[in-house]
Amino acid sequence: MALKIIAYLDDSKIWDEKDIKTEKLTHINYAFAHIKDGKVSADLKKIGILEKIKHKNPDIKILISIGGWGADGFSDAALNCESREIFSDSAVKFMKENGFDGIDLDWEYPCWDQAGIKAREEDKFNFTLMLKNLREKLDVAGKKDGRYYLLTIASGAIEEIIMDMEMPVIHKYLDFINVMTYDLRGSFTNITGHHANLLPLKGQKNSISAHNSIMKLKECKVPSEKIVIGAAFYGRMWKNVKSSGSGLNETAKTTGEYMYDYTVLLEDYINKNGYKRYWDDDAKACYLFNGENFISYEDEESIENKCRYVMDNNLGGIMFWEYSLDKSGTLLDKIYKIIDRKFEGENKDDAAVV
Repeated sequence: MALKIIAYLDDSKIWDEKDIKTEKLTHINYAFAHIKDGKVSADLKKIGILEKIKHKNPDIKILISIGGWGADGFSDAALNCESREIFSDSAVKFMKENGFDGIDLDWEYPCWDQAGIKAREEDKFNFTLMLKNLREKLDVAGKKDGRYYLLTIASGAIEEIIMDMEMPVIHKYLDFINVMTYDLRGSFTNITGHHANLLPLKGQKNSISAHNSIMKLKECKVPSEKIVIGAAFYGRMWKNVKSSGSGLNETAKTTGEYMYDYTVLLEDYINKNGYKRYWDDDAKACYLFNGENFISYEDEESIENKCRYVMDNNLGGIMFWEYSLDKSGTLLDKIYKIIDRKFEGENKDDAAVV
C-alpha cells in the first residue's frame, strides 16, 4: 500500500495553484466546509482552482474537509437517524457537485464542548453511526459512478479524545485516520514545552507525544496502515519565560499561543535575532529560545524523524497543517525526500473493508 503525503489546504489562506507542488502529494484535504442547519455548506473562494490542481497531477486525491477548530453542528447532525440521513445526503451531494474524491470529517471533538461547540455524552456512539451511514452513502454513490469515494477523519491526539470515539469500530468505515499530533502543548498551559514532539519527554514515558498517541490507536485495534501521523508547519510561543537555561519546561507569563508559520520562523527566528535553536534528542523535537521567549515548532530534523517513524512502524503516511504556512517548500521537500513513496493512486483494494 502506497504511503501517503497529505496536505491540509486552507481556502482562506493566500496561495495559488502554481504554488502547490502536486507531484509531491498524494492527497489534499481542502479546508473547510461546515455544518449549517444540519447540512454541509461552504463559502469557498478558491474551489474553482482545484480543477487546475487535478490537471497538474491527475492521480492526486482531493477531499473536502468538514469542520475544523470551533466548528459546531456535528453533535446535532449525528444525533438521530433522521439527522444523520440529512447530513450524509448533503455531504455526498456537496462532494459530488464540487468534484471531490472523498470526505474528511474534522470534528473537534466528540463529547467535548470546547471552543463553544455543542457536545453530548452520546456523541461517542452517534459518531460511529454517522460514519457508518456516510460510508454506506458513499458506497452507493461510488457504485453508481463506477468509482470509489474516500472517507477519513482528523482525530485529536490525546488519550481522552481518542477514547471518546469508538476507534475499534469506526476504523472499519474509514480509509485512514489523520492524527493531529501537534498542539500537544500550547494555549492551555503556561509551562513551556513541545507542541509536536515525536517521543515522550525524558523520564516521562507516559507523557503526551505522537508515539504514545499512535500506541493508543493500536491498542484500539486500528491497523497501522490506517494511521497517518501529523506534522505542524507553524510554531507556538510562550512569552516572558523565567529560565537561566534553554527555556524548556519552564514557567512563562503567557500560554503557548499560535504565533508564527514556518515561513516567518525560517526568515526571522531560527538562529536569528537573538533566538538560538535547540534540539531535544529524547523527544525528537526542536525549539527556539532567546532568554525571554520560547517557541516550539517543527523543522527538517523533526520532520525527518517523523517520516522515518512512519516507515519503521508501517504507518499509512504523514499529513500536515497547513500547506501555505511554508512558502519555502523546505518541509514538504524533506517529507518527499524521506518517505518511501509509491505513487500508485488510491484504489478500492486499498480502501476500508466494512
